Amino acid sequence: MKDRGKKQRDVVSWSGFFWCTLIVVFSCVLFTGFTFSTFHLLFGGNEKYQPVLVFRWQAPSRESISGEAPVTPSISIRETVLLPDQALLFLNYPPSTRLFTKEDLDCVYFSANSSLKQEPLYVDGDDRDSQIVRCPLHPRGFTVSLALKSDGKNITAGPTHSWDSLVYEAMIDRDNTTIVFVKGLNLRAEKISNSSKFECVYGWDFTRPRYLLRTNVVSIAQEIVRCKTPLSVLSSPRRMIGNNSVKVSIRVKGRGIFHSIARAGLRSVRPDPPVRKEFEMCVCTMLRNQARFLKEWVMYHAAIGVQRWFIYDNNSDDNIDEVLEWLSNANYNITMHIWPWIKTQEAGFAHCALRARDFCEWVGFIDVDEFLYLPSTLGLHDVLQNQSRYGYVGEMRTSCYSFGPSGLTRVPPQGVTVGYTCRVGVVERHKSIVRPEALNSTLINVVHHFHLRHGFEYVNVDKGVLIINHYKYQVWEVFKEKFYRRVATYVADWQNDQNAGSKDRAPGLGTKAVEPQDWSTRFCEVYDTGLRDEVLRIFAKPEYQILPWQEEQEEHEQHLRTRTKGKHKGFFYDYVR
Repeated sequence: MKDRGKKQRDVVSWSGFFWCTLIVVFSCVLFTGFTFSTFHLLFGGNEKYQPVLVFRWQAPSRESISGEAPVTPSISIRETVLLPDQALLFLNYPPSTRLFTKEDLDCVYFSANSSLKQEPLYVDGDDRDSQIVRCPLHPRGFTVSLALKSDGKNITAGPTHSWDSLVYEAMIDRDNTTIVFVKGLNLRAEKISNSSKFECVYGWDFTRPRYLLRTNVVSIAQEIVRCKTPLSVLSSPRRMIGNNSVKVSIRVKGRGIFHSIARAGLRSVRPDPPVRKEFEMCVCTMLRNQARFLKEWVMYHAAIGVQRWFIYDNNSDDNIDEVLEWLSNANYNITMHIWPWIKTQEAGFAHCALRARDFCEWVGFIDVDEFLYLPSTLGLHDVLQNQSRYGYVGEMRTSCYSFGPSGLTRVPPQGVTVGYTCRVGVVERHKSIVRPEALNSTLINVVHHFHLRHGFEYVNVDKGVLIINHYKYQVWEVFKEKFYRRVATYVADWQNDQNAGSKDRAPGLGTKAVEPQDWSTRFCEVYDTGLRDEVLRIFAKPEYQILPWQEEQEEHEQHLRTRTKGKHKGFFYDYVR
């Protein structure tokens, strides 16, 4: 009986041990398989990573915004960037969720003891990975978030970043390097900096350096850093896109890592460039609240040979999407790219040059108040062909004539090219038409010209062949807006005395938005009707002398009066094309 009892206890013990062991082994196999497959899926197995990083950043389940069971994750604020005059809130949408409009949301401001709500300034974009809600700057002591108007529920918010020091954009170039745009480096203009003082870092959480992948900086100048892209990022382009893609930032050795909202997973240029470009001539511009001038600008340049337009919108709130939709429907090849970053015109033009490079033989960088004018019998195609014969020409520099109000006190109904006919006598600084293949890999530019690769040179185009009419000093109603426009590189706000001698300012105007008594007659030294006469010859209807953008402008204004404003912008947005 004693032996029998001992045997029975032994049988029970081994059975428990067997089942326990089986469960442990099975659990380990599942855990190991899941860890390895997830880690390999995301990082390609080429660099030494620790899989802890993956589990830390799995998307958490959140309560549904509609109050239903949390079957799928709800919308959230991925991150917030605080500009000097407004807050940018980047939304994170789950799959199959409709995009919100301005009418769906409230900007909500919280403090320790109170909260308040305001209407959003605008909702930009129709891409679920890039939609931005712009809110008025929050009061001191408050934090900003969003709430749904339908039920008042607050939307979960992510981290907040200051614009003073931020990695804000990134794109993978055709040579597989990552081009990173950084605010706050404060490097010398037009100078290449020492790349050994910096390094590139990739990951999700830059507060945990041990889980970051580090690579070398290839070049660094002004706001642009070119990084060696990790093989793990390049090998999984389809899996590392949108809100789940890896971030990239810059580390200043001995000082720390920049905050970043820039994601490296989206390739913004073609990896294999076409043999022949689709367009001979394209134009890049950056603008803010210039919608009423766009039709004239686009229609005129299309008439002289421009084939594609890249519009970089710098926080417009004048329903520019309505105008661009009309132009797109009228078969003008025009796309919008949201560029909310203030005082970054050089960086924006570098970004645009890379995107245009695969489509365009030549790209002009001009503003919406600047018009290419051909005084001679040569057309734009002839000028481009003449310069294309010389393989070393990478940039054509054109001089500018600055026009004044020409005695007007109201916006001319026929447009700027017909209304303003008096200008200053001397030519001013040049603007450029570049061959994007010829640009230096650092992408250094000072708005008006780029640095070129070795073997390429620029040429100055004779003003009798090609000139730019710059309608710089318009009627006061238009010009005063420049006091608050943030596109200008050296004049963010004319009410500040920073860079008082810059040519971005009007001579003698000072820092107050007060109209001088003689404003309408200023800057008038030469009566010049050359471009006016050409525009009337091309566009005017003989029986009425009505220009096409006049008719469409009246229709557009009537359309705006009958439509609900504030919807998110339309299909012509171009984030990665």
